[in-house]
Amino acid sequence: MRIVAFIAGFFFCWGVALDAFQTIILPRRPTGRFRITRIFFIITWAPWVFMAERASNKKIRDQIYSIYGPLSLLLLLLCWAVLLIFGFGLFYFSMRSPFGDVMVGHTNSAWTQFGTDLYVSGTTLFTLGLGDVVPHSPFARAFIIFESGVGLGFVALVIGYLPVLYQAFSHREISVALLDARAGSPPNAAELIRRHSFTGSEEAVIALLEEWERWSAEILESHISYPILCFYRSQHDTQGWLAALVSILDTCALLISVIEGTHSRQAQLTFVMSRHALTDISEVFGLMKLKPAQHQAAIDRLPSKDFYHLCEALGENQVRLCGDPAAAKRLNTLRALYEPQAFALSEYLRLSLPVWVAPPKVNDQWSILTRMRTDAATEVKASGDPAPLFHDEDHG
Repeated sequence: MRIVAFIAGFFFCWGVALDAFQTIILPRRPTGRFRITRIFFIITWAPWVFMAERASNKKIRDQIYSIYGPLSLLLLLLCWAVLLIFGFGLFYFSMRSPFGDVMVGHTNSAWTQFGTDLYVSGTTLFTLGLGDVVPHSPFARAFIIFESGVGLGFVALVIGYLPVLYQAFSHREISVALLDARAGSPPNAAELIRRHSFTGSEEAVIALLEEWERWSAEILESHISYPILCFYRSQHDTQGWLAALVSILDTCALLISVIEGTHSRQAQLTFVMSRHALTDISEVFGLMKLKPAQHQAAIDRLPSKDFYHLCEALGENQVRLCGDPAAAKRLNTLRALYEPQAFALSEYLRLSLPVWVAPPKVNDQWSILTRMRTDAATEVKASGDPAPLFHDEDHG
């Protein structure tokens, strides 16, 4: 029994050390089906989704989902600490509990001895150093010193891990928030193109796509190394990292297959990088191992009637469209490259996907500012002022 306890303690401590190394230190995608972090998310996420789905109010449901990311981080750290305490406790138990405990006395019960071992392990790991339990063997003293070092290292890793995680989250959300003024809230491809239908817009679109190409590369690096960030939600219900990423992919697909212009080259570069990020993140959770038929619903995001409605909406903003009948086929080919992954992540993380074209909002800030600018330009032209303050060609 003592040998079994030693082996079990070794697996507990080794599993936590390897999992913490892969999760916090290793700058690449963690591997292994039986990792503690992976098992932790499998065990906790499904019940959390079940609980959230019981809420009938959408705002309450979204609030429950938003709590999971930060709470799971704390629970994961607690899980590591508990496993380390049990692991070292089993080590001490395999040494026949070589401690003098005044509260236990001469009790020889195995459970009582194991309780003392857990108490020593917990106080040592958290470096409390109470001194009320005294080790009676050099080997036990050596293990206590080793566990104290492990405890200090564990605290140092946690202190260094949290700022890195929240810095990556904050950096991600800045670009997501900026997309609100460029593509609407929630974002969609038609609104993004509509708001960039002004003179010189192609340069602005190229600059925007360059920014999101780099953003996708940063997401690929951070969310592969720290998958827990995928569960962190934006501060506003109408925004989200997945919706922003998919809306950029939708925009790139339109610029490549349907819309004419010099920005198609940059759209290709951004499309490749964004799809790479989306695919790798879905593989982290093992979502693409499902059969393609299970993701077939993703193809229905843009039916044929909605495609023609999309073309009409773009044409109203004087966007040059490819007039050949193969445009819709090209767009569907591009959509098939990323929509299955997007749909799988949406189903798993319970994050909504953007629509291709949304009905115009009359009272949103962008529409109000556009009307003000248009009315001001009209008044200046009507007054015959030779030096107008506004140029109507600038509004989208």
